[in-house]
Amino acid sequence: MLCKNCSSLLNRFVNNASCRSLSRLLSSKTYNDWNKAVSDAEKIVGYPTSYMSLRCLISDEFSNVAMHLRKLVGTRHPLLKTARGLLHVGKQNTQTRGLIVLLIAKAAGPGPAEQIKDQEPDKISGIYSSQRSLAEVTEMIHMANLIHKGVVNLSDYLESDQREKNDMEFGNKMAVLSGDFLLANACTELATLNNTHVVESMSLAITDLMEAEFTDLRNDNGESLLKPDIQFSDWIKQTYLSSGSLLARSCRSAVELADHREDQREAAASFGENMAYLQQVKNDLKPFLSKDNGLEDFSVTSAPVIKFLERHPDERKTFTSLQTKDQHQIFSIIKSSSVVAECVKLCDSYGDTAIKSLDVFPQTEAKNALINIVNATVNS
Repeated sequence: MLCKNCSSLLNRFVNNASCRSLSRLLSSKTYNDWNKAVSDAEKIVGYPTSYMSLRCLISDEFSNVAMHLRKLVGTRHPLLKTARGLLHVGKQNTQTRGLIVLLIAKAAGPGPAEQIKDQEPDKISGIYSSQRSLAEVTEMIHMANLIHKGVVNLSDYLESDQREKNDMEFGNKMAVLSGDFLLANACTELATLNNTHVVESMSLAITDLMEAEFTDLRNDNGESLLKPDIQFSDWIKQTYLSSGSLLARSCRSAVELADHREDQREAAASFGENMAYLQQVKNDLKPFLSKDNGLEDFSVTSAPVIKFLERHPDERKTFTSLQTKDQHQIFSIIKSSSVVAECVKLCDSYGDTAIKSLDVFPQTEAKNALINIVNATVNS
């Protein structure tokens, strides 16, 4: 039997305030698990990679563009939000694409010595200089794509508010110029790798990123568009084009630069692709698992919505009609359904597949770091 003091402590622990504290504690633990996984991985590759893609932004060539970007302060152009997102390091906002590429490179190990005569692995991390360049290219391409997405449709702004329209037009010019600058640097860096297969593969990744903005799941403004006959295969295609292709091709190219076997190249590509699917499902689930109403980050083409429509095809016409009238109703229906739990299991499945693809690589710190990142993502 508990003493009075113990009983009192137990009662205080289970009240609402304590439950909220426990929730914050668990959330903090998840945050720390993610940060620790990334921090440990960065030590393995030899240096911090969180701001790898910002290196070219502090160059002399970009300084004039940066000065012009200051003129957008005080406007509502989405380029400012993009810039803040690139500088903010949150639980899942740390830029890890380059880090994953470097970890894959190190997990695969040095290539056959007779094939890699002109390169020597870094003495600290055991990664070829060409693989480091590839990781930077990956981040630059991703950043360029984010910036290009900041271009707004000027036809949405009335002629009566000419000042705001002028601000948006100027912001568009800056978004195009900044994104093109990054892509130009990425292409120049790619050319120095002297590997036509890698150049072709990464070029296709850029093509896929552009194609992702012109699919049936996007309207004229680049916003999500729910079509009546949507299937989960459409979600798979959209996710592959918008993120999976870049990560998969980058991981494969990192292994190819060291002239590893074809099965290892395919395994690296599989890891990158499934990691992208995992990250996207987690992003799609955030609104439904958030303590807030979640509508700000809600998308009508998210995985839970599409999974729900596959289970309840009679709701397709209703959802298609509601997407422009009352997205809150769609959100509420999905949140109270079983598809949220189903998508949580889907995260586990993608995580398991990503980890399984690493079986072809030897047991190393880099391999363990990749596994830790997958697990931290699944549990976030």
